[in-house]
Amino acid sequence: MSKLTVAGLALGLGATLLAGCAAPVRSDYDSHVGMSACHNYAWLESPRAESRRAQAFDNPLNTKRLRDAVQANLAEHGLQPVAEGAAADCTVAYAIGSRQRLDDGYPRVGWGFGFGWGSRRSFGSLAWDDDVYAYREGRISVDIYNARNNEPIWHASVDEDVTYLTGSDAEARIGSAVKALFSKFPPAART
Repeated sequence: MSKLTVAGLALGLGATLLAGCAAPVRSDYDSHVGMSACHNYAWLESPRAESRRAQAFDNPLNTKRLRDAVQANLAEHGLQPVAEGAAADCTVAYAIGSRQRLDDGYPRVGWGFGFGWGSRRSFGSLAWDDDVYAYREGRISVDIYNARNNEPIWHASVDEDVTYLTGSDAEARIGSAVKALFSKFPPAART
């Protein structure tokens, strides 16, 4: 087997493993309503935080990237923005954000096995840890509502932290996450 073939196999295996690590999309829809009533939409703008401290952690460029990606995916599913002055069939909300999470107090156990050299030989170990563990949690979500009665029709979210991404990296990651969300788009007909 040539070095090129081995390298190709290794890259393929690595890509397969990374694809398996992608965050799962959570999706839910009202099966009694379906998407057949939605032909056009208006944006349901979320109220922006008035606090300057809250705005300091917001990246308006990533919010715009998310809106553009949602709009493109809505068009792929046949939904168009409502004409000026017309009533919309549905309203669409989107959100992107992250927060610091703390897990505290639950015990974690780890174990290991190995061989040592010299006077210290180890055949195994056991560890106990109940310290506070801090991590960043990120999420991207899209919601569609019936514009006439504000009843929810569809919700989809994925854990994706784009806090530190900028430019084309952020655009690609957000676009990929939104494409994954819309892969769970509900059926058009009532079920």
